[in-house]
Amino acid sequence: MKVAVFSTRNYDREYLSAANGSRHELHFFEPHLDEQTAGLAAGFSAVCVFVNDSVTGKVISKLRLLGVGLIALRCAGYNNVDITAAETHGLVVLRVPGYSPYAVAEHAIALMLALNRNLHRAYNRVREGNFALDGLLGFDLHGKTVGIIGTGKIGTVVADILRGFGCPTLAFDPIPNERCRSSGVRYMNLDELLANSDVITLHCPLTPQNKHIIDAAALRKMKSGVMLINTSRGALIDTMAVIEALKGAKIGYLGLDVYEEEEQIFFEDRSGLIISDDVFSRLLTFPNVIITGHQAFFTREALQKIAATTVANITDFEHGGALENRVVQDW
Repeated sequence: MKVAVFSTRNYDREYLSAANGSRHELHFFEPHLDEQTAGLAAGFSAVCVFVNDSVTGKVISKLRLLGVGLIALRCAGYNNVDITAAETHGLVVLRVPGYSPYAVAEHAIALMLALNRNLHRAYNRVREGNFALDGLLGFDLHGKTVGIIGTGKIGTVVADILRGFGCPTLAFDPIPNERCRSSGVRYMNLDELLANSDVITLHCPLTPQNKHIIDAAALRKMKSGVMLINTSRGALIDTMAVIEALKGAKIGYLGLDVYEEEEQIFFEDRSGLIISDDVFSRLLTFPNVIITGHQAFFTREALQKIAATTVANITDFEHGGALENRVVQDW
């Protein structure tokens, strides 16, 4: 099958080519898929896209006219794809539902530890010859209560790791995970979790129902000085409300690997450019904020699994397989 792979970087080419072998004809394009670049898919039966591609209804309409029948996501989330439009136009959408829950879970824990012990500030100080400890005081993570919002594969691994730290763990999920429950995780409603957690970490997909699940009202229910971590999707958090909570010291620590408007910023070298997003720039001014550029998934093991599953999805579609990883409209 002839596949147009959008938003590609060197690591995409390396891992997808290794997983593909000679099964499909992969053509790699650096631009993101959007209304302006959809024409690049002419002559292809499938497109392969990532989280920063914009697969809107208009893009899908163009893809259908060009003869594209498959949208192969090389990621788990699909909030950047208009699933209703895909179904209307008869395009199949396949995703990678699981690659390495350990990669994302471990990154979330890394953000917790770095924020707590001010590693980002300590690193810069030592490089400048400043070995003073003032302003670097942390706390024992042991014994602190951590609230996990979303206990799928990633949230479950986070709970496992936190158990090793000796952290009482709370969880909110519409569908409780019995493995988590049996290991000592206490499920409760969202308001109770917000009120009782010293650290809150998000591990749920983005849906219309939970957009801005962390908004001004939710923040008011949290402990003062709470640590908030998000390695899932940027729009789970109302960024403006979070900035106000940082200014008022309601949030004591903020760790983000995702951002609401990251499509215009992440996955590119912008070191020589002025970032025009004033909200993102404001976040960067806080000393108790660490932002990474959507790299939580970025391990060798995860890239291998993403590539293997993506190629398998394309092969299943070509051969009329079961399409276990198909995305369908569910609301």
